[in-house]
Amino acid sequence: MAYSKISQPKISDVIMNQLEQMILEGSLKPGQKLPPERELALQFEVSRPSLREAIQKLEAKGLLLRRQGGGTYVKQQLWQSMADPIVELMQNDRESQYDLLEFRHATEGMMAYFAALRGTDTDMQNLQDCILRVEKSTGITEQANAIVDFYRTVAEASHNMAMLHLVLSLTSVLHKNVAENLELLSRREEATPKANEHRRALLAAIVRRDPEAAREASNDHLSYIEEVMLSVREEDSRLQRSLRRMKSGV
Repeated sequence: MAYSKISQPKISDVIMNQLEQMILEGSLKPGQKLPPERELALQFEVSRPSLREAIQKLEAKGLLLRRQGGGTYVKQQLWQSMADPIVELMQNDRESQYDLLEFRHATEGMMAYFAALRGTDTDMQNLQDCILRVEKSTGITEQANAIVDFYRTVAEASHNMAMLHLVLSLTSVLHKNVAENLELLSRREEATPKANEHRRALLAAIVRRDPEAAREASNDHLSYIEEVMLSVREEDSRLQRSLRRMKSGV
């Protein structure tokens, strides 16, 4: 019987595959700087030429970016092409905010479900840290950043790469939506504490590993935001009608 020779993969290809996997699973995030070549070669237990070759291949694929004298980074714009058209839509069409809330109902509820089902102890601690940052943050921009980080951490805890990269691809869209929602919530004295209470309920359901309760808590939170949004905008509409009547003398 004739046996075929087993070919050994190139070391650079093995390194490249491992780095690709780290990017895919979110261990290496957009914009993150890689350790120096010498340190990375020691971690992988490979030669620096093999590591350098792997980095060159990933750079050619558009996954890494090398800056002269500044190190190597995961490319920041990995998901930009997917998000840009939606960002433009959100900027020009207020009604699209309702569409995004519907989308978030489906995706965030699902992520919460799987986070409760699969999350590790480390994931749970990360989520608790995120909630603390949300509640300590001040100002719309800082709060929005903290809330989007919380949703990203929920996606990481789901251990579903498709869900994680969906969140990463829509980060700027989510930030805009969250910031606008915070503006509306600020017009109701009870709204911000209520929203924090909802996020706490979501966290509690995930931590006690109750998938159905986690999905329900996520949906309750978003339903409340939509309710406030509709109420505030209805008030705005009535105010605008009143002003128009006053100006017309009716």
